[in-house]
Amino acid sequence: MENEKSALGLDGNITALIGYIIWIVALVLIFIEKDNKFVRFHAFQSVFFGLAMMVVIVVLSIFTGILSAVSGTLAGLFSLVFLLVWLGAIVGLIYLCIKAFQGQMAKLPIIGNIAENMANK
Repeated sequence: MENEKSALGLDGNITALIGYIIWIVALVLIFIEKDNKFVRFHAFQSVFFGLAMMVVIVVLSIFTGILSAVSGTLAGLFSLVFLLVWLGAIVGLIYLCIKAFQGQMAKLPIIGNIAENMANK
């Protein structure tokens, strides 16, 4: 399935990989890719993962800002948590890129199930 050509004319695994690397491509793929479920799944998962990371980063930023008003030390310590979350997101993104390139449908918890349901519509 992953080696089927996508709407962009590329192999499915390459298109899915590009969708993770360039987030806007994943958004475009959601609308133009109708036949390749592999590409659609990875496009949806990329968008949902990106949105989830944005929400987490905004919440952590607000929390860090509040903590900095209370205690600079607490804010500094919480900044380490923020950094670990950010690094975890980067590692997760690299993992998803590798799996997409290998032609595997690696599903993230919760997000992967939603992406799979959306891709099959």
